[in-house]
Amino acid sequence: MSRLLYNETDLPPIESLRAQNYDKVDKDTVEPVKRVGVLTSGGDAPGMNAAIRAVVRCGINSGLEVFGVQRGYHGLWKGEIKQLDGRSVSETLQRGGTFLMTARSKSFMEDQGVLKGARMMEAYELDALVVIGGDGSYKGARALARIGIPVIGMPGTIDNDIASTDYTIGYDTAMNTALDCIDKLRDTASSHERCSVIEVMGRHAGYIALNVGIASGAEAILIPEVPYDFNKDVLRIILDGRNRGKKHYIVIVAEGAGNATELAKQIEEATGIESRPTILGHLQRGGSPTLRDRTTASLMGIRAIDCLLEKRFNRLIVEKNGKIDDVDIEEGLEMTKTIPESFIVDAMRLS
Repeated sequence: MSRLLYNETDLPPIESLRAQNYDKVDKDTVEPVKRVGVLTSGGDAPGMNAAIRAVVRCGINSGLEVFGVQRGYHGLWKGEIKQLDGRSVSETLQRGGTFLMTARSKSFMEDQGVLKGARMMEAYELDALVVIGGDGSYKGARALARIGIPVIGMPGTIDNDIASTDYTIGYDTAMNTALDCIDKLRDTASSHERCSVIEVMGRHAGYIALNVGIASGAEAILIPEVPYDFNKDVLRIILDGRNRGKKHYIVIVAEGAGNATELAKQIEEATGIESRPTILGHLQRGGSPTLRDRTTASLMGIRAIDCLLEKRFNRLIVEKNGKIDDVDIEEGLEMTKTIPESFIVDAMRLS
């Protein structure tokens, strides 16, 4: 029996719909989930494979059939779906990226694209979908929920910028990768008495920049959440360091706060100190996930399956105060998140 609430002829704008509130219906009347789809969407993050593996193995061990959707929502509406078994996820736990692959689907940003994805789930008789990704991926999941498809969202993004959760899968690995690169750059900067301006990911959130800046002992940390004055917050700090006898300098900038190449040029022109830009870019997305990312992804995958088995649909899996939990998808997407001011002040006190 179809779960869809609407079809092509009577679909109102998806943004005007509300998800079915499964918490307030008689769960005995809701059909149990038997066949589950899982996909990764948006930017890849280390630990996504561990999350897929947990959904597959926990799902199968709970009596469910699990299907992998390749290339995210783009693959969903195209029907790139295949059944997974325990062997399908063997030797994936330690691998970065996502073996299901990921993509950004322009078609899924339109109402008809969402409906095509839902129809493809019907064609494969999938009762629910687990989505691993960031805010954009969550909005796609919410769009499906609003036309009657049960969904579960898991936070997979290196930026740690999903408001509903304290921690996102891939964040720890990305920071450690960036820190390792910065430590190596410090070695060459000190050998040549240079200033290294290092650009890390974080278009809208400065979590990576702030943490690796503190851990690397950076002279200046520039993040999108805090406006900065070049003369006061960068130039003066570097000059004060030089006047104390310092021979090398590290400036960390989140991509949403400035451009490493331009900043390096400004610093060198103003101080005469040779300055080199380094943009770490997608290097931060790769590599074997850390213990924390593997463990968090695995526990979140288990929670996702538990939600489906308990008929608690349209939930986002979160980590709050060190514990794995879940929240309503509508409520989760209305939440906001920012870096605590005290954390920013502490970082400034170390500069």
